[in-house]
Amino acid sequence: MQSDKTIFAPFIRKNNSTSQVMADVILALLPCIVMSYLAFGFIPVMVILVAVGSALVTEFIFSVIFSRNTESVSDGSAIISGILLAFTIAPFTPLYVVAFGGSMAVLFGKLLWGGLGRNMFNPALVGREFMTVFFPAVMASRTIWYDKTAVNISEINIFNDTFINQLFYKASGAIGEYSIFFLILGGLFLIIRRRISWHIPFALLVAFTILLLIFSNLTDYKVQFSLGGLLLGTIFMATDMPTSASTNYGKLYYGAMIGIVAIVCIINDVKYEYMSYSILLLNAFVIPVNWVFRPKVWGKKPDILTRLWQGLSLTACILLATFAIIYLHHAGWVMYLVFIYIAYCIVRFIARGNE
Repeated sequence: MQSDKTIFAPFIRKNNSTSQVMADVILALLPCIVMSYLAFGFIPVMVILVAVGSALVTEFIFSVIFSRNTESVSDGSAIISGILLAFTIAPFTPLYVVAFGGSMAVLFGKLLWGGLGRNMFNPALVGREFMTVFFPAVMASRTIWYDKTAVNISEINIFNDTFINQLFYKASGAIGEYSIFFLILGGLFLIIRRRISWHIPFALLVAFTILLLIFSNLTDYKVQFSLGGLLLGTIFMATDMPTSASTNYGKLYYGAMIGIVAIVCIINDVKYEYMSYSILLLNAFVIPVNWVFRPKVWGKKPDILTRLWQGLSLTACILLATFAIIYLHHAGWVMYLVFIYIAYCIVRFIARGNE
């Protein structure tokens, strides 16, 4: 008789499940959703709902057609992808564009790679890049960012300091950027719950801050960036488990390189895509990062010089790729990278299906 009892490997007991992890992430994001409602009422909430709904519908349809298994719809990953996608875009983005982005985030960011845990790139950022490429006029429009007549609450005066009040609430920027305080609080909650580790955010922010100070002191160039956008990417996207480094030293390197790439993009006039480019670029280098910072074999001494050479070579490759992306960005050719990515995902999916 076949038993339905789940058998665990010896000495391994884990009460966590994917849905529990995703529930904690959603809980960490909820205060920022509330702040978006305070800013523009139901408008940004509708954007979030459409992004989540399109992600869930895409996951369900794809699962029914290709895998005959709809259990993945209930794990919460599509909900997270939809929320994070909505958090990176403007509150007045047309809903049909949002629906397109939510669908592409799940389809090309996760499902065509084989599902949750097998994807190479952060799904929410993949969806955002698809929106930018296929709806460039809409995504570049100033009208989708702010509407004075739609402002629900313009400011909140809790503290006696304007700067601190704006850290708590400021109705400008992308949907997920209205409260730096709650972004940080959400990150601390996830660290306490051990859903993410401190290594990537710490290394990213330290590298970004050091280079920012150095560049600001050496030149007259005024570095402009969104602190809310930086923290959103740092806490909730760079730490995505399937697409980030796996070892502690690897995470420190991975986070630091995202911060470095982000600064390099900013000082080369990549104004709005610097966090998307930096995280997606390091996503592409996760496998070599894990290899360079792999744990040493028990009983063997690590070859420090070899590891050092591998690390320097990897850093050089990442920086070369960064300048290549910057060149493509200014030339308006990033769309061709997306087209190549689409073709690769489809061909790869078909090939794996025929195996």
